[in-house]
Amino acid sequence: MIPLQRRPAAASRAWRSRFLIGALVLLVAGGITFMLLRSRAPASPAVPPQAAADKAGPVIELQAQDHTTLRQRTLQRSLPVSGTLRAVRSALVKARVSGELQDLTLREGDTVQAGQVVARIDPAEYTARLRQARLQADAAKAQLDINLRQYQNNEALVQQGFISSTALDASLAQLNAARANYQAALAAADVAQKSADDTVLRAPMGGQIAQRLTQPGERVAIDARIVEIVDLSHMEIEAAISAADSVSVRVGQQARLQVEGVPEALTAHVARINPSAQTGSRSVLVYLKLDSQDIVKAGLRQGLFAQGALATETARAVAAPASAVRYDKPQPYLQLLDQDQVRHVSVTLGLRGLDANRSDQGNEGELIAVRAVDGSPLEGRKVLQGVVGALREGTPVREAVVTPVNATTGAAAPGH
Repeated sequence: MIPLQRRPAAASRAWRSRFLIGALVLLVAGGITFMLLRSRAPASPAVPPQAAADKAGPVIELQAQDHTTLRQRTLQRSLPVSGTLRAVRSALVKARVSGELQDLTLREGDTVQAGQVVARIDPAEYTARLRQARLQADAAKAQLDINLRQYQNNEALVQQGFISSTALDASLAQLNAARANYQAALAAADVAQKSADDTVLRAPMGGQIAQRLTQPGERVAIDARIVEIVDLSHMEIEAAISAADSVSVRVGQQARLQVEGVPEALTAHVARINPSAQTGSRSVLVYLKLDSQDIVKAGLRQGLFAQGALATETARAVAAPASAVRYDKPQPYLQLLDQDQVRHVSVTLGLRGLDANRSDQGNEGELIAVRAVDGSPLEGRKVLQGVVGALREGTPVREAVVTPVNATTGAAAPGH
């Protein structure tokens, strides 16, 4: 019975041995087949450099206006100023006496000289008063002569003992009263003479008639305005600036002004500064005087509006457009072009202003002095303008190819 029970176990062990051997053979055959197929497979082509660059990121094409070159500039900080032109010297001719206005022939724009007769006021009344005052003075003079002779006679009589000294004293008092009356009459005649002279209105200065405020034949009162005279050879602008900005303003500083109707910018300088701030607005008035030659050349007129910039500080430094400086990092930085890539360079900022050597600032606008934090030179290097926006450091860039255009046909030139 025992041999019959052991035969199935031996068969099972033999079957398992054959299964393991077969599986091992299949694995070995599969590995050999994989190695043969791999050795026969073609080699992968090399990745082109341009494809590698495209894989790294897109190349940004830059136009000519997208970048500028950093260079030394003379920066000028300035304050905006505005105001109206007015003559430094002007005068109002007013009536000094009342009466009917006569002989006013001057009109706006006419030229007058200092001392020239502008108009007259009817002198009849004042001539009569002058004659009356002179006659009264003559009467006072006659009375003075009588009192003087009487005093001299009484003085001789006192010496001879015919009259008392009291009578002589009374005669002296009458003489003194007559002398005072005569002096008063002379003063009254002088007043009458002044009134008669004031009937003639003369120009106190040379210039041009800016306004004629009355008409001939009108009856004017004392201090009535007749005409206004302005001297356009000297003109200035009264500009109001804030109290904080006024601290940096000094007499002699120059300003560039644009006057309405005048294409060229004009030069002015600070002639005076008001020592006190205006009540309410707390602004300080600054008076800018224009050059006399510019006034004549431009044909300026009183009342024209002018605006411009007053230079308060100047410095020489490497400057970049203010819009090119970026502030999205802890330290301000510039986006420089370095071997067709964008490089971020941290900078410290200095004076902010305009180029003092350029009357036309073009597209640059306001400039700012910059200096690299690491001390590397910035002059001559290209910087991206602010219109480009923020680019990641290392971004590849290249100049855009400009295709020439035929000026006659408007088509692109062949070969491009």
